Amino acid sequence: MESDRLESSVAIKGIERELICPACKELFTHPLILPCQHNVCHKCVKEILFTFEDSFADAGSESSNQSSPRIKISSPSTDRIDRISRSGSAIYTGRKRNSLTPRSSLFPCPGCQRDIDLGERGINGLFRNFTLETIVERYRQAARAAIAIMCNFCKPPPQESTKSCMDCSASYCNECFKIHHPWGTLKAQHEYVGPTTNFRPKILMCPEHEMERVNMYCEICRRPVCHLCKLGGCHANHRVTTMSTAYKTLKEKLSKDIDYLISKESQVKAHITQLDLLLKETECNSERAKEEASQSFEKLSHVLEERKSAALRAIEASKNLRLEKLQTQAEEYQGLLENNGLVGYAQEVLKETDPSCFVQTAKQLHVRIQKATESLKSFRPAAETTFEDFVVDIAKQEEILGDLSFHSNGLEIPEINEKQSKMYNKALISWECPGKTDSADIYVLEYHKLNREEETTTWQEVEVCSKSKIISDLDDDSSYAFRVRGYKGSICSPWSREVVLRTPPAPVFSFLFDDKCGYNSEHLLLNPGRTSVESRAGFPLLLGSDRMQVGCYTTLDYIIGDTGIAKGKHFWAFRVEAYSYLVKVGVVSSNKIQKLFHNTHDVTSPRYEQDSGHDSGSEDAFFDSSQPFTLVTLGMKKFFIPMTPAAPKDPASRILPLPSCLGICLDCDKGKLGFYDAGCMKCLYECNVDCSGVMYPAFALMGGAAVHLEEAVTARYGEYHDDI
Repeated sequence: MESDRLESSVAIKGIERELICPACKELFTHPLILPCQHNVCHKCVKEILFTFEDSFADAGSESSNQSSPRIKISSPSTDRIDRISRSGSAIYTGRKRNSLTPRSSLFPCPGCQRDIDLGERGINGLFRNFTLETIVERYRQAARAAIAIMCNFCKPPPQESTKSCMDCSASYCNECFKIHHPWGTLKAQHEYVGPTTNFRPKILMCPEHEMERVNMYCEICRRPVCHLCKLGGCHANHRVTTMSTAYKTLKEKLSKDIDYLISKESQVKAHITQLDLLLKETECNSERAKEEASQSFEKLSHVLEERKSAALRAIEASKNLRLEKLQTQAEEYQGLLENNGLVGYAQEVLKETDPSCFVQTAKQLHVRIQKATESLKSFRPAAETTFEDFVVDIAKQEEILGDLSFHSNGLEIPEINEKQSKMYNKALISWECPGKTDSADIYVLEYHKLNREEETTTWQEVEVCSKSKIISDLDDDSSYAFRVRGYKGSICSPWSREVVLRTPPAPVFSFLFDDKCGYNSEHLLLNPGRTSVESRAGFPLLLGSDRMQVGCYTTLDYIIGDTGIAKGKHFWAFRVEAYSYLVKVGVVSSNKIQKLFHNTHDVTSPRYEQDSGHDSGSEDAFFDSSQPFTLVTLGMKKFFIPMTPAAPKDPASRILPLPSCLGICLDCDKGKLGFYDAGCMKCLYECNVDCSGVMYPAFALMGGAAVHLEEAVTARYGEYHDDI
């Protein structure tokens, strides 16, 4: 008996790592089953929700403190918070910290990092894992075998309990159990077990319908449900089975898998033996690799020492030569100090009155006096004191040494995919391997801002486990160079070719199409997210053609953004479908919106008006004067520069290919409106605009046309492209 108890204790202790909460790293306490099938302590789930809600509130406060020109403000700063706001989950930032229930319903699972949406019921909608709780209690009892569970009803000092009542959720000694569970009463029929502190309900109730017991198992969601969940709840269209059938099926599968693992015990032992050998072999190979690496660096150090010695010898030789020259010059000037005697001697010679004797002595004396005079007039050191010619330039060598690593020809060089990479509110950098094989374990992405004033380049480094990365906090209107390399263990590939991308000229402005102000639902079709609009020239246009005998009166259908701009500089981008016949894009002031929509049915194209005398495109001549708003024309895969005094006179010069993605930059402070190729951030056209009111993005469509707002770069956007 004692040996069986010991073996059971050892078996329970062997599963300790299965009983650890991934959040608090301690034994589970009231574990809850998340939708992803991972278990987390009840208190940990609440703490994670509180923490994540606080981070959302902090991000919201930061964004609210910024001076924004928008009439309504959105978009917190972090990627995950951005995903929450896009998912539509209700998150409120006005919660006091001492609240007992978190209001957030979305959080990352500590086990798999997937976003878990708890829905309206929040934590109350999760099942408590009573089976895991029982196993944890057994482990605790095995770990504290010497600590007895005391009776809850004994007078002090309490006696050691012998039973625990599952209905009363209490422990009793023999005497107290008889007193509180007398024969012939209902309490005598209570279920009792050995001493325990783990009390769980006898019947598992549905967390969504608290008065209903679970009696079915949803095979789609893999969770127990009640009959109300199946009849009218979220499991109405799911495939369910009875609880007894699910119990039998899952138990058979689990038993079969356990039996299989037990039957493979000898194979597992063989694998363990093989792994032990691999461990030793790895140790030996690592020591050998260390020795080879040390020898390589010693060779490199030897070369450096030789170069160092040669450089120091050259400096020493130059120093000695210069000292010798300067010393000689110093001695010459020292002789000038001795010329005081020469001067006295010369003065004595001047006293000689005999011409023959004077000339004989003065000739040699004059040469000496003249030489001393010239040396004083033009003083120049015989040697330079600086050693600027002996400065060692190690910039290139330092860069090469910085890239020193274990190169392998078998590791492919990644290539940055410029088509999938994107520069918008953030930078999305995607890359791939030419062989389409993911041979690297991790990648290192480096980037730096191109600045001509800086002499040295400082690369910023990011480690990435996937084949794409989102880079935030880049400066506006700047160019950045990107490169990537792959690592497999300590081996790395060479750097990829550098790719240069340019950021937008201003912060990205987010908005949706307005489905209320002037929206014509008969002619325009919005998608549910209000990020795409399409004009549909259907039966109304055909029926209206009965009244058209001469000429052609066409209608532009306008739609504006739901958010306005009052000040500052902002940028937004969109895509125009290639089949679009006519699209106008630009901005409109709030005090001219009514005029914009009132004029929509009075727009007549002079191209077809009788006796107008106008030719194709001549209506653009009134671009600045007659229009109550600022728009440019797109269509048939072309971008048309408006006719202005500064525009080219040749009509062909005013027609440019339509970029795949077009951007607009509005500077309210300077009254400037620019149209950009959003792929390379090149300005195609710029004009003045009156920004006296609140400015709204404006679009006009005619015939078959469609416009799609550019999607902001978020973490979900990166995951989507990574899957592609």
